[in-house]
Amino acid sequence: MIDRFSALIPPSIRSTSGKVFYSGRTAFSSPSKLYILGLNPGGSPQEKVSETVESDTQRVLNGSADWSAYQDEEWEGKPPGTHGMQPRVRCLLRQLNLDPQKVPASNLIFVRSARESDIKNFRELAELCWPFHQNVIEHLGVRVVLCFGNRCGRWVCKQLDAAKPVDEFVENNNRKWKNTAFTNPNGMAIVVAKHPSIADWTKSATDPTPLVRRMLERSEIRSL
Repeated sequence: MIDRFSALIPPSIRSTSGKVFYSGRTAFSSPSKLYILGLNPGGSPQEKVSETVESDTQRVLNGSADWSAYQDEEWEGKPPGTHGMQPRVRCLLRQLNLDPQKVPASNLIFVRSARESDIKNFRELAELCWPFHQNVIEHLGVRVVLCFGNRCGRWVCKQLDAAKPVDEFVENNNRKWKNTAFTNPNGMAIVVAKHPSIADWTKSATDPTPLVRRMLERSEIRSL
């Protein structure tokens, strides 16, 4: 099924520095209640000019079926799965008894930028990439979308008509950042979590895992 999804990658951005798949063929070919979405690939597009959407997609399609960027990739020369937000995402999935290699993960926008503020044509790119995500959600039976950060979360909620806040997790610290879950009329949940690049999900005070778990449990109850 991953080949079906890869065919939906817009031709106009295939030669652009970027990345689509953060997990491999197994994750994108099997039913999954959870779908993970970041905003867009990080890093300098000038320094990673050869790491195009097309070349990275072919690497994933021709590589190991059981693979996760959060577990198996070397980021910034560090051992696989140990840099930046990698251990934070792995920690969340481990607590949910989920294998990173079996959970589909991607980014709302496939084009790379060094900073979020560098995305000048956000709406155009998000609209361009959305048919890919819509197909993943529909064909894999996704019931909970975990979004990294407010910008990604707001867009996904709008596209999936998820306007009703149903639950939240407020960080147990001085900053009191809020993570919120929304549902749509079909019972699908979107968890808008503080981005793991700035929120340490390995610490209980800032860990949104219980909120994600409650949404997964809620989806199971609705499906009975």
